[in-house]
Amino acid sequence: MLLGDLGADVIKVERPGTGDDTRAWGPPWREGVSTYYLALNRNKRSVVLDLTDAEDRALARTLAERADVLIESFRPGLMASWGLDGDTIRATNPKLVSCSVTAFGSGEQAKGMPGYDFLLQAMGGLMSVTGEPEGRPLKTGAAVVDLICGLLATIGIQAALVAGGGRHVETSLMDSALAALLNQGTAWVAGGVVPSRRGNRHPSIVPYETYEAADRPFAIATGNDRLFARLCTAIGLPGLATDPRFATNEARVANVDALGEAFQAVFRTQPADHWVAALRAAGVPVGPINRIDEAFALATALGMEPTDDSHGTPLVTPPLRLDGERPTIDRPPPRLDEHGDEIRTWLRAAAG
Repeated sequence: MLLGDLGADVIKVERPGTGDDTRAWGPPWREGVSTYYLALNRNKRSVVLDLTDAEDRALARTLAERADVLIESFRPGLMASWGLDGDTIRATNPKLVSCSVTAFGSGEQAKGMPGYDFLLQAMGGLMSVTGEPEGRPLKTGAAVVDLICGLLATIGIQAALVAGGGRHVETSLMDSALAALLNQGTAWVAGGVVPSRRGNRHPSIVPYETYEAADRPFAIATGNDRLFARLCTAIGLPGLATDPRFATNEARVANVDALGEAFQAVFRTQPADHWVAALRAAGVPVGPINRIDEAFALATALGMEPTDDSHGTPLVTPPLRLDGERPTIDRPPPRLDEHGDEIRTWLRAAAG
């Protein structure tokens, strides 16, 4: 989808009958179409090919021979068994960039291990650091492992194209899950520390969490001592900035409970909007905990144009700008096999 946003002609090859699994991932629906599917399929064309059928497999090979990039997410070895893997196709299309997206890599042990984002959040460690300390492990509220995997694949494909093509790119959900751990992963790899669930508290930065106001929680993120001093002054506790228990970030991490008690005694006296306004005026990074609708309303108010309904279906806009302009949504998410006739005719003509 991101490559399509950037101008690629993306042809989505789908199985007969049901197509992409996400077509059935509802509710919610928009005019009978899964909103999950709508989220992932702008700027694509759809063609149905049965890769277990020799004639359709030949069309798929012709498509690969004419393509700049081939992306697949089958279990390791399946594309090679069909003669559709990158190494085979490069015999006739030497500049082809092939990309394999797997669950657990392409090693022998991984071949029988299918995976979904949720499983990889569990098996890749992310759930072990998400949730309250005394509560159960939790997944994130969105499919972040899938998202990161798609971003990594896009970056690898672009790098291969810039290098002149003829390369194979591979990424996996497991690689992506480990990458998503960021500092939590390095805490183990470089520090020998196994992180645990801390709720909304950061393991290495304080104060960097949510606090309870008189009506609801809100979020504060202070990444250095200067911001901490501003925060303390703004809430009427300037002495905390020079208190030895809190004067440095390392000291605040060690005394996070005591600092939290001091802050909470003040924050509970006023509603969240009061504290957001006061701390923002003091230059302290602070914000409310928005619902999804409130987040989109904020982005709209900031002039970010987060949605597009020029094709009759409201969609989230591409998440980047080039020279100040967002890429356009030239094609709404396609119906199953919407472009099948034109694509199959083109492929048959190309095959002679």
